[in-house]
Amino acid sequence: MSAVNITNVTVLDNPAPFVSPFQFEISYECLTPLKDDLEWKLIYVGSAEDETYDQLLESVLVGPINVGNYRFVLQADPPDPSKIREEDIIGVTVLLLTCSYLGQEFVRVGYYVNNDYEDEQLREEPPPKVLIDKVQRNILSDKPRVTKFPINFYPENAESAEEPSLHDQPAETDGNEEQLHPSSDHFSDKEGS
Repeated sequence: MSAVNITNVTVLDNPAPFVSPFQFEISYECLTPLKDDLEWKLIYVGSAEDETYDQLLESVLVGPINVGNYRFVLQADPPDPSKIREEDIIGVTVLLLTCSYLGQEFVRVGYYVNNDYEDEQLREEPPPKVLIDKVQRNILSDKPRVTKFPINFYPENAESAEEPSLHDQPAETDGNEEQLHPSSDHFSDKEGS
């Protein structure tokens, strides 16, 4: 069982111009106190074929975390279009929101992003060079792909144990992916920052 569960992610300002900042309202619960920080990252996948085009848009540390429900807005600058191949700017790509503890990623939320011209004439007759200020991004926020990874939230306890517990072993099923159901519900009790 994870010590932290994402309970909701709301994509704000969507659709938006390609050059606008990303904004995600992230709600999560902590089931046991954590003395170190959680690291949240937002990664833009610049090319499906080559991860060297991926861009880390933001990385923030939050913690230490007590038991309770939390919510914050993660804002990140848009990707640098000069670091994306021209042929990969228009079309579908992926945006990854990850969370790690002690350098171990335990959850990844993936979103498809469709980048296209807002103007119908530009969509039908695209210019030879991409006009980035005319491109609109649309994050398909209603269909996130959530992958959870088992990690040890308390490695200091494992050092004295002779064998790792069954709880710390990766699941040997392929059912570790699930749908995160977006909602507009907000927490009203024990919210922190």
